[in-house]
Amino acid sequence: MDSLIRKSQLKVSKTSLDFKRYLIDEIVWEDRLIGITGFRGVGKTILMLQQFKIEHKKSSNALYVTLDDYYFTRNSLLDFAEKFYSIGGRVLYLDEVHRYPNWSLEIKNLYDLYDDLKIVFSSSSALQLHKASGDLSRRAAMYDLHELSFREYLTLAGVSKLPLFTLEDIIDNHVEIASDISQKLPIIQLFKEYLEKGIYPNFKDSKGAYSDRLLSTINTVIEIDLQVFDNINFQTVYKLRMLVAMLSDSVPYKVNISSLSRDIGLSRDVILRLLKAIDRANIINSIALEGSAVGYLTKPDKLYLNNTALLFALNTNKNNFEGTKRETFFVNQMKQSHKVMSSKKADFIIDNKYTFEIGGRSKGFKQIEGLADSYVLSDDLEIGFGNKIPLWLIGMMY
Repeated sequence: MDSLIRKSQLKVSKTSLDFKRYLIDEIVWEDRLIGITGFRGVGKTILMLQQFKIEHKKSSNALYVTLDDYYFTRNSLLDFAEKFYSIGGRVLYLDEVHRYPNWSLEIKNLYDLYDDLKIVFSSSSALQLHKASGDLSRRAAMYDLHELSFREYLTLAGVSKLPLFTLEDIIDNHVEIASDISQKLPIIQLFKEYLEKGIYPNFKDSKGAYSDRLLSTINTVIEIDLQVFDNINFQTVYKLRMLVAMLSDSVPYKVNISSLSRDIGLSRDVILRLLKAIDRANIINSIALEGSAVGYLTKPDKLYLNNTALLFALNTNKNNFEGTKRETFFVNQMKQSHKVMSSKKADFIIDNKYTFEIGGRSKGFKQIEGLADSYVLSDDLEIGFGNKIPLWLIGMMY
């Protein structure tokens, strides 16, 4: 216990509060059981340590531990929590919970046993958390930490700290907002840098190894995290790698389950389950067609890689790469707080209200002509006009 306390104090003391992710202001920290998930490397550990430092720096009743510590190979989480509680501990921050067997059941038992014990936990395995939801249902407030927005990237890179804008702000005032920002920054060049190597917070440390590290992370997710998914064995993992590679070179992929089933050598039901798995694991984004039914075995309309960093790392087919890059960025940023669906008449419909067509600088309005609440998002455009909005502004919403 003493060694865990020392490690916690050291971790917290070294944690900087200079840059904080958007989610730290959205979590209701007063809740008694809070779960945080997200792709490996998005900043979950730092977020937890920052909140610890803000709220508990001067108190002795809180502790941060990571469950991959060797301490937990010899001691159970339940026994540890009982000892912590007996010496006055009332707040636990549990990191990397998926490294500990039966973590969800033991956290549930702790929650039920001690009604004044608060637990914040995180996991890099979204699938582990999904599988554990039965144990924690109606108890945990769950949050997903998204990748960096373009706005957050500019802050973390030390370029500029810009205000937040809602989608409605951008639609109504995009000319004024873009004019003000583009006068101060080489916004198009910065946006291109962000799309390739600014999606994850470790961009400052990765330098030339950014894509290599990302590929290694993807392999870890596929080969380890996805093992928890039903009936995934070594052979299925290999076929899953085939599926990810195929999708990476075909995005945006207009989903044909029969074709995928034939090419990969797996049944329709297994393909749909694997697509759901890599969607939950934040490798892809599945987009349904507007008006379509929603169900576990309903096929999506289109598939995209989760973000443009994954696209740069995995895609080897450069046909229509620019168009794919634009749409991948749009889907990634918009899904953080909006409902995104494939449009029957244009590219996307948002919240069943706003229609968007996405293209380059010269993209026109022909495809959305006559549609209410319809807009063109243009790449390589600093300042828009009318219903033509610079694409980069979509990165200012969180």
